[in-house]
Amino acid sequence: MTHFTKRSLLTALAALPAAALLAPAAHADIEVNVNRGDVQPLPIALPIFSGGQIGADIVGVISANLQRSGLFRPLDPASFVERDLTIAVQPRFPAWQQIKAQALIVGQASLVSGRLEAGFHLYDVFAEHELGFANHGTGSGGLQFASSPENWRRLAHKISDAVYERLTGEKGYFDTRVVFVAESGARGSKIKRLAIMDQDGANPSYLTDGSAVIMTPRFSSNTQEITYMELRPEGSKIYLLNLETTRKESLGDFKGMVFAPRFSPDGGKVAFSVERGGNSDIFVMDLKSRATARLTVDPAIDTSPSFSPDGSMIAFNSDRSGSPQLYIMGADGSNPRRISFTQGRYTTPVWSPTGEFIAFTKQTGNQFHIGVMKPDGTDERILTSSYLDEGPAWAPNGRVLLFSRQVAGGGTKLWSVDVTGRIIQPMPYPGSGSDPAWSPLLN
Repeated sequence: MTHFTKRSLLTALAALPAAALLAPAAHADIEVNVNRGDVQPLPIALPIFSGGQIGADIVGVISANLQRSGLFRPLDPASFVERDLTIAVQPRFPAWQQIKAQALIVGQASLVSGRLEAGFHLYDVFAEHELGFANHGTGSGGLQFASSPENWRRLAHKISDAVYERLTGEKGYFDTRVVFVAESGARGSKIKRLAIMDQDGANPSYLTDGSAVIMTPRFSSNTQEITYMELRPEGSKIYLLNLETTRKESLGDFKGMVFAPRFSPDGGKVAFSVERGGNSDIFVMDLKSRATARLTVDPAIDTSPSFSPDGSMIAFNSDRSGSPQLYIMGADGSNPRRISFTQGRYTTPVWSPTGEFIAFTKQTGNQFHIGVMKPDGTDERILTSSYLDEGPAWAPNGRVLLFSRQVAGGGTKLWSVDVTGRIIQPMPYPGSGSDPAWSPLLN
């Protein structure tokens, strides 16, 4: 079985969640200390794919994706000794060992009958062999993807996902989109529109016209459908929007203000809050029958429901204990119990796609944080701290979180942080934005 040496992959894997290391993979026999705090990204060489400018563009996107993950360090092309590589010829490994590359990607891109095709091979430089991809291939263990020429960025994202998965053992998250609230205008009269972009900030577009205030957009976990709250002077409504058909529909009219919608894992239900007379409770609607059930009956404020990945539980926040704290209950509202007990105010719980953690916003004094804890309330970790960090949203592989950050006196920007808290960075989107939500992997 081919695999990286322990020296090669230790740094790239040390930051991964323990669950990711239990899955069968080519490097399953590697001993990895997931508690190391001095993780260094793995040096990877990405020469321009043969095929002209499109090959250069594709490699640029792949390099940016892998670098932003924090697990890889793309090497400076000026350091490359071997030039004019092709997928038909094995590289000269000593030339890449010389510049300390531990992984190497060699590829080509071409237009064939109006279709863009890109194939590549991945090499372990120090072991001097190719790393194959099971059940796929370009003849020698490589991969090949095809798309229409205008979708070249998605092709690059798919290659990024394949490389990420082969070298880490967990699914990538690059061929995805992010929906969020785009903010513009002066303070006190902000326009808040529903917006969407690729996960790397490319191709941003608006989905609403700004005539209503948009809040809490959320993706379905298995379709390209979103739910969100629309606030107008006459009241609020929750909508469903199918991004493929552009069909928009309301969940209906409710007595009171409705907010904080979120899909169940199978996409068949939406949980949300309804505020009446200063009290809010959590409800769930079956999207086929439109039957609605009330899950909490309490004089406190219960809100921000989030389903567990198997759909059996719901996390939410409530001030029934005197301040906002995190709770979990059965998906039918049974057996609610508090899980946050350290000092601070907890809001916006979001269950991770793996089920391993619940992310949250926490306020302590004048600082806001993004953190995670296990569903039983143990192993709390604070990942970020600033003037105002809020609204975490998980990548589909459960490794990275998006959130919004506001600086004192400034605007709100989108940021990301990994589950170790080590890799924190602004998102490559130039405008102001809040309330991000991550799509599942695109088909």
